[in-house]
Amino acid sequence: MSKITLVIGNKNYSSWSLRAWLTLKQAGVDFSEITIFLDTPTTHQDIRRYSPTGGIPVLLDGDLTVWDSLAICEYAADKFAKWLWPEDMEARAIARSISAEMHSGFPQLRQNMPMDCHSRYPGEGRKPEVEAEIDRIQTICHQCREKYGANGDFLFGHFTIVDAMFAPVVSRFITYGVKLDSVAQHYVNSILVLPAMQEWLAAAAEEGDSVRSLIF
Repeated sequence: MSKITLVIGNKNYSSWSLRAWLTLKQAGVDFSEITIFLDTPTTHQDIRRYSPTGGIPVLLDGDLTVWDSLAICEYAADKFAKWLWPEDMEARAIARSISAEMHSGFPQLRQNMPMDCHSRYPGEGRKPEVEAEIDRIQTICHQCREKYGANGDFLFGHFTIVDAMFAPVVSRFITYGVKLDSVAQHYVNSILVLPAMQEWLAAAAEEGDSVRSLIF
C-alpha cells in the first residue's frame, strides 16, 4: 500500500488543512506531512509542486492527487473509515449538507475572525453579521445534538467529517473569546480535548510566526 502524504499550510493559520489533517488522524490513517508556510516569497511556487489549483491541503496517495479539504475527507471515508459519515441515510444527508454549508459559507466569520490558534483577541471581530453566523452555528449544534447526538459528544454522536469541518470554528471561538450557550460550549470542549486536536494546537503554538492577514 502506498504511503499517504498530506500537504498542509501553517498549523496556526490553515483552517482548511486542519479539516483534512484531523479527519485522517481520527480515522487512524498512517500519513506523512509536508508543511508549506503561507507567508514566504516561494509559497505559491511550493504549493504548485503538489496542487493543481495552487491551494492546500492536498493528499497524495501513490499516483493519485486529491485536492480540497472536503474531497480529502470524503476520500478518507471511502478508503479507510466509512463511519466518518453517519450510517443512517437521513442523518448522513444532513451531515453532508452541514459540511457543505461550512465549506462554502460563513464568510463574515472567516474574514473578521481568521484562524490564529495560539493568539487571543477577545471581543475582536464581533460585527452584527458575524454574530448572525455565530448564532447559525449554535443553532446547528442544538439541532444536531438533539436529533442525532444522543450517543456521544459530537454533532452526530461519534466523531464524523462534520466535526472536522467545524474544528477551525472551535479554534476561532477560543481565540476571540466567543461566549456560547451550554450546548455549543459542550461541543466546543469535546473537540478541544481530542488528542489529535491537542496535537495540532501544540504544533501551532511552536510555529511562532504571525501573519494574521492570511485566511485559509
